[in-house]
Amino acid sequence: MRALFDLPAAYDLSAAEQDAPVPPVQAVLCDFSNTLFRMIGTDEWLRRIAADTGRPLDDPAAVLADLDAAAAEPEVAAAQEGRDLDADAHVHAMRTWFARVPYLAGIEDAAQARVVAEDSWVPYPDTGPFLRSLAERGVPVGVVSDIGWDIRGHARAAGLDALVGTWVLSCEEGREKPAPELFRTACARLGVDPRRTVMVGDNPARDGGAVAAGLRAFVLASEQRDGDRGLAAVLPLLSPAGA
Repeated sequence: MRALFDLPAAYDLSAAEQDAPVPPVQAVLCDFSNTLFRMIGTDEWLRRIAADTGRPLDDPAAVLADLDAAAAEPEVAAAQEGRDLDADAHVHAMRTWFARVPYLAGIEDAAQARVVAEDSWVPYPDTGPFLRSLAERGVPVGVVSDIGWDIRGHARAAGLDALVGTWVLSCEEGREKPAPELFRTACARLGVDPRRTVMVGDNPARDGGAVAAGLRAFVLASEQRDGDRGLAAVLPLLSPAGA
């Protein structure tokens, strides 16, 4: 069937699939940052940099203000473009930013190292229970993330790495969401049908772009949280026991 106002899609349905009921959800893909894990607070990040370098941290609030001001500088903003496409681009983006912050100038490498340190990213309180619930149901799980470094170490440090079946990272694939290839690659590696898969994230443009690859999308509120992220709301979307 051809509709006058076709929606963009990176897949084709047969006539039988168009007539059949929408298939049940049997697999889950998740974003990483601000979905499964969050970075430690910026105050704590600065304290750890101070401990690593021995540079006194007298006024954290002033450093935070300097970080915000530097981020708005044209050269800094330009360096952030494509920063998640490979590790070198991410390092360059961070160094360009931190060099404009008086407190971080000269210790940019230490600051960047603290961005990617295993203990600088922690799971939300409901991440472990959510992933374990999916495992108990036999639901395949993948992570699809726009990120500039290997985040598997954060999951290992939290004891959650065994609960994720595949990791599709922009810095390894050379492309960012919402490129449909990322979502379909994750599904292929898990051996699941994209039309039976839901993508969970917090960015409607990037994570919601999974719908163009045949998936469904569950978009969390884009808010900073220390408590539960609200992942349990995804579970009712799944077919019973992943059947």
